[in-house]
Amino acid sequence: MRITAFRALLADEFGAPLAETIAHDHVFGALGGRTVEQALDAGIPAKEIWRVVCEVFEVPPERR
Repeated sequence: MRITAFRALLADEFGAPLAETIAHDHVFGALGGRTVEQALDAGIPAKEIWRVVCEVFEVPPERR
């Protein structure tokens, strides 16, 4: 998954303002205590990050 596609999914699911907050401020234990931005910078694949975000925020399976 490309990072641009990941960002579009995040914005579509949560709305642009909340997506930005999630990406910059929410720390995910499953990402090694990183935010989305830190995980991307660390080279974690966007698809893996998306799975973690979906699990944590209980995104329904049909929108994952």
